[in-house]
Amino acid sequence: MKFATYKINGKTTYGSVVENENGIQLTDIGAVHGKNLKQWIEEDGLEKLKEIASGLSPAYDEKDINYLPPIMHGEKIVCIGVNYAKRNAEYKDNSDLPKYPSVFLRYLDSFTGHNENMVRPPESHQLDYEGEIVIVIGKGGRRIPKEEALNHIAGLTLMNEGTLRDWVRHAKFNVTQGKNFEKSGIIGPWMMTADEVSDYTNLDIQTRVNGEVRQNDNTSNLMFPFDYIVSYLSTFMTLKPGDMISTGTPNGAGARFDPPIYLVPGDVVEVEAAGIGVLRNGVEDEVV
Repeated sequence: MKFATYKINGKTTYGSVVENENGIQLTDIGAVHGKNLKQWIEEDGLEKLKEIASGLSPAYDEKDINYLPPIMHGEKIVCIGVNYAKRNAEYKDNSDLPKYPSVFLRYLDSFTGHNENMVRPPESHQLDYEGEIVIVIGKGGRRIPKEEALNHIAGLTLMNEGTLRDWVRHAKFNVTQGKNFEKSGIIGPWMMTADEVSDYTNLDIQTRVNGEVRQNDNTSNLMFPFDYIVSYLSTFMTLKPGDMISTGTPNGAGARFDPPIYLVPGDVVEVEAAGIGVLRNGVEDEVV
């Protein structure tokens, strides 16, 4: 089942996603039961939530709501860099495959929701796209064994991990600046629960810009698969319910073209993966 967090008439709520002959509609679980998606996950209540959702009729058409990132109250957004094997080769530096994943953190306010515009700041015109599959942690833990790691996943969502390329090179050893401009990235459109995933090692992912396919790969090509990522991260941090982990982007980002092709206002980016759906955003300049 799929669950979205959204705004309607200025109020933040959440509900299940209903896809039918009327298009996409959403139930309003928050109006009846309160809480938020993170609380249901934290209470190990997804089965109960699905039961509630199955008894509700849709409350709103998609066109009437504004999507938000599905998890609005998680503690951490952890990002894995250069994880697809072809992506490592894309750097053309003849480097060996890495022994450990690259890791950095992002903040929630650096993202907006599905069908919203990612924002290009006046400080840089090198806004780039990165389509990614995102793990939502269900059961938390520390030093989670790899063989148990997939049982700690509540579901999956998608990310356009927008990056300001010149700003990620401001410092020698970190990329934080270029990864955290406000509303430079998108998360959504919703969370698909883990029971709908049959094989985490065989998930297609594709990114399109204005209809042109730019990124196209499969999680079978990950250097660090989902179970390893969850186990590795939990070695040095306690993973908590609602934490989100982006698992890396395939080759084909705009910076890798010659010359680079960065996003400009009016562009439309679509990330489609894993049977979750399509995450879509436009681009606009920040008004200062």
